[in-house]
Amino acid sequence: MTAAAPERADRAVGIDPDGLLAIDARSLSRGFGDVRALDDVSLRVERGEIHALLGPNGAGKTTLLRILSGLVEPESGEVQVLGVPWNDPPRDAKHLFGLVPSGDRSFYLRLSGVENLIFFGRLYGLRLAEARARADQAIRAVDLEEARGRRVGTYSHGMQKRLSVARGLLMDPPLLFVDEATHDLDPEGARRIRALVTDAASRGVGVLWATQRIEEIRGFAQRVTVLHQGKVRFAGSVPEFLAAVPAQRFLLQLRADDVDRRTVSERAKTILEGLAVVAGGQDNRGEHTLIALRDGVTLGRAVGALLDAKIDVLACREERSEVEEAFMQLIAEADP
Repeated sequence: MTAAAPERADRAVGIDPDGLLAIDARSLSRGFGDVRALDDVSLRVERGEIHALLGPNGAGKTTLLRILSGLVEPESGEVQVLGVPWNDPPRDAKHLFGLVPSGDRSFYLRLSGVENLIFFGRLYGLRLAEARARADQAIRAVDLEEARGRRVGTYSHGMQKRLSVARGLLMDPPLLFVDEATHDLDPEGARRIRALVTDAASRGVGVLWATQRIEEIRGFAQRVTVLHQGKVRFAGSVPEFLAAVPAQRFLLQLRADDVDRRTVSERAKTILEGLAVVAGGQDNRGEHTLIALRDGVTLGRAVGALLDAKIDVLACREERSEVEEAFMQLIAEADP
């Protein structure tokens, strides 16, 4: 976690991680009764990358995390973690990853924050002195130094989440699984958790971040995989994800000499009927109109119709699809 940290987990189990993928999962499938939780799912996570795993409830995110962490075996497919085949991992393979679970209730509320971390360090097989050293380091890393001696039962929910991140990083693992870490936090608490994870990634930790909060991946994750009904619906960079739905919306600044500024949008709405869905708005600088082009209609055709009707287009700005729009579009396309 810092240059003075004890031996890294990957080195401790005899792995040289340079140039290796953090996760290389291929064609994973898993069913529970008649339900196909995962169906031919592949996923690659680089070292130092924050990879977002998006999907609604029941998409298969938790099942995939359980397979990747060795808790559930896939029916078919294969997984390698840092080049280690997960069907025959070394005895200390659990040191290769940390887990920040959703709805964590595994802390001992009557113990202090640092005592909890020492306890979990001992469960990992650390000697007491090393467990204490790692616990001290983890507490400082998540900015809980002032609360280190307080019982965890007195911690706020956000503080317990940070302690969960500290435990996930306790063994200084090269891989971190994060499951819905921010879904019930306020914006500031969520920001702090993302900052801690970003810092870990900057040190080379590969991060798989499972979430339903689709808006938080912008400016945070580098790549994204969208799961829906157990299948991969999209895999690629965040910019590619945002561009997956062609932008069809444009914000126009309009002016018409013979029409009052307050009614130019209404006139535009009539002119563009059949070409675009129009919503108007105004401010002190002039009339602005948001148009969403109908299928098969080009921007030039819509602008030409306005110009023919003596409405000047003073400015035009493309409104890119937002994260949520892209996600909902991909999900909608997948549904029968």
